[in-house]
Amino acid sequence: MQQKIVLIGGPGTGKTSVLNELIQRGFYCMPEVSREVTLKAKEQGIEQLFLTEPLVFSEMLLEGRELQYLNADKNDNNIVFFDRGIPDIHAYMDFFKTNYPDTFLNKSKKYQYSKIFHFAPWKEIHTTDNERYESFEESKTIDKFLLKAYSELGYKICNVPFGSIKERTDFILNSLSCDI
Repeated sequence: MQQKIVLIGGPGTGKTSVLNELIQRGFYCMPEVSREVTLKAKEQGIEQLFLTEPLVFSEMLLEGRELQYLNADKNDNNIVFFDRGIPDIHAYMDFFKTNYPDTFLNKSKKYQYSKIFHFAPWKEIHTTDNERYESFEESKTIDKFLLKAYSELGYKICNVPFGSIKERTDFILNSLSCDI
């Protein structure tokens, strides 16, 4: 049975760096969808789609993450890693106090993941860029909403300790080897 593993945490916590390390080690990984959605919006002249049209942005994210999940099902790899999962979407909308239809929570319940690895906010590595504009304080608050969303869906969350990219990646892979 395929394991679908999600890396969660606020912005700038090291998820993508670890995902890139997993790719280098030959694992099948699904990248973060929000950067792609943000860049497409910028090409259309919308500087911050999430801030101007949060529901439209979230619907695009949902479509992308659902497609990633379904593509993983078509894949014959035993393990697939995801840089964020479907529940991240409603967690972010809760953080921004955005009203949204039940579809988001229903999809979060429908598409289940095997294991959740949490990357806590880490001031020393937090940075901002054109697509990641949240401050470290905002990242800490978003992190609480993410933990709440996944916990309320019944997921057991495994905390990834601070360390080098190699150490964090090794921790995840060693944790998975115990489950196999």
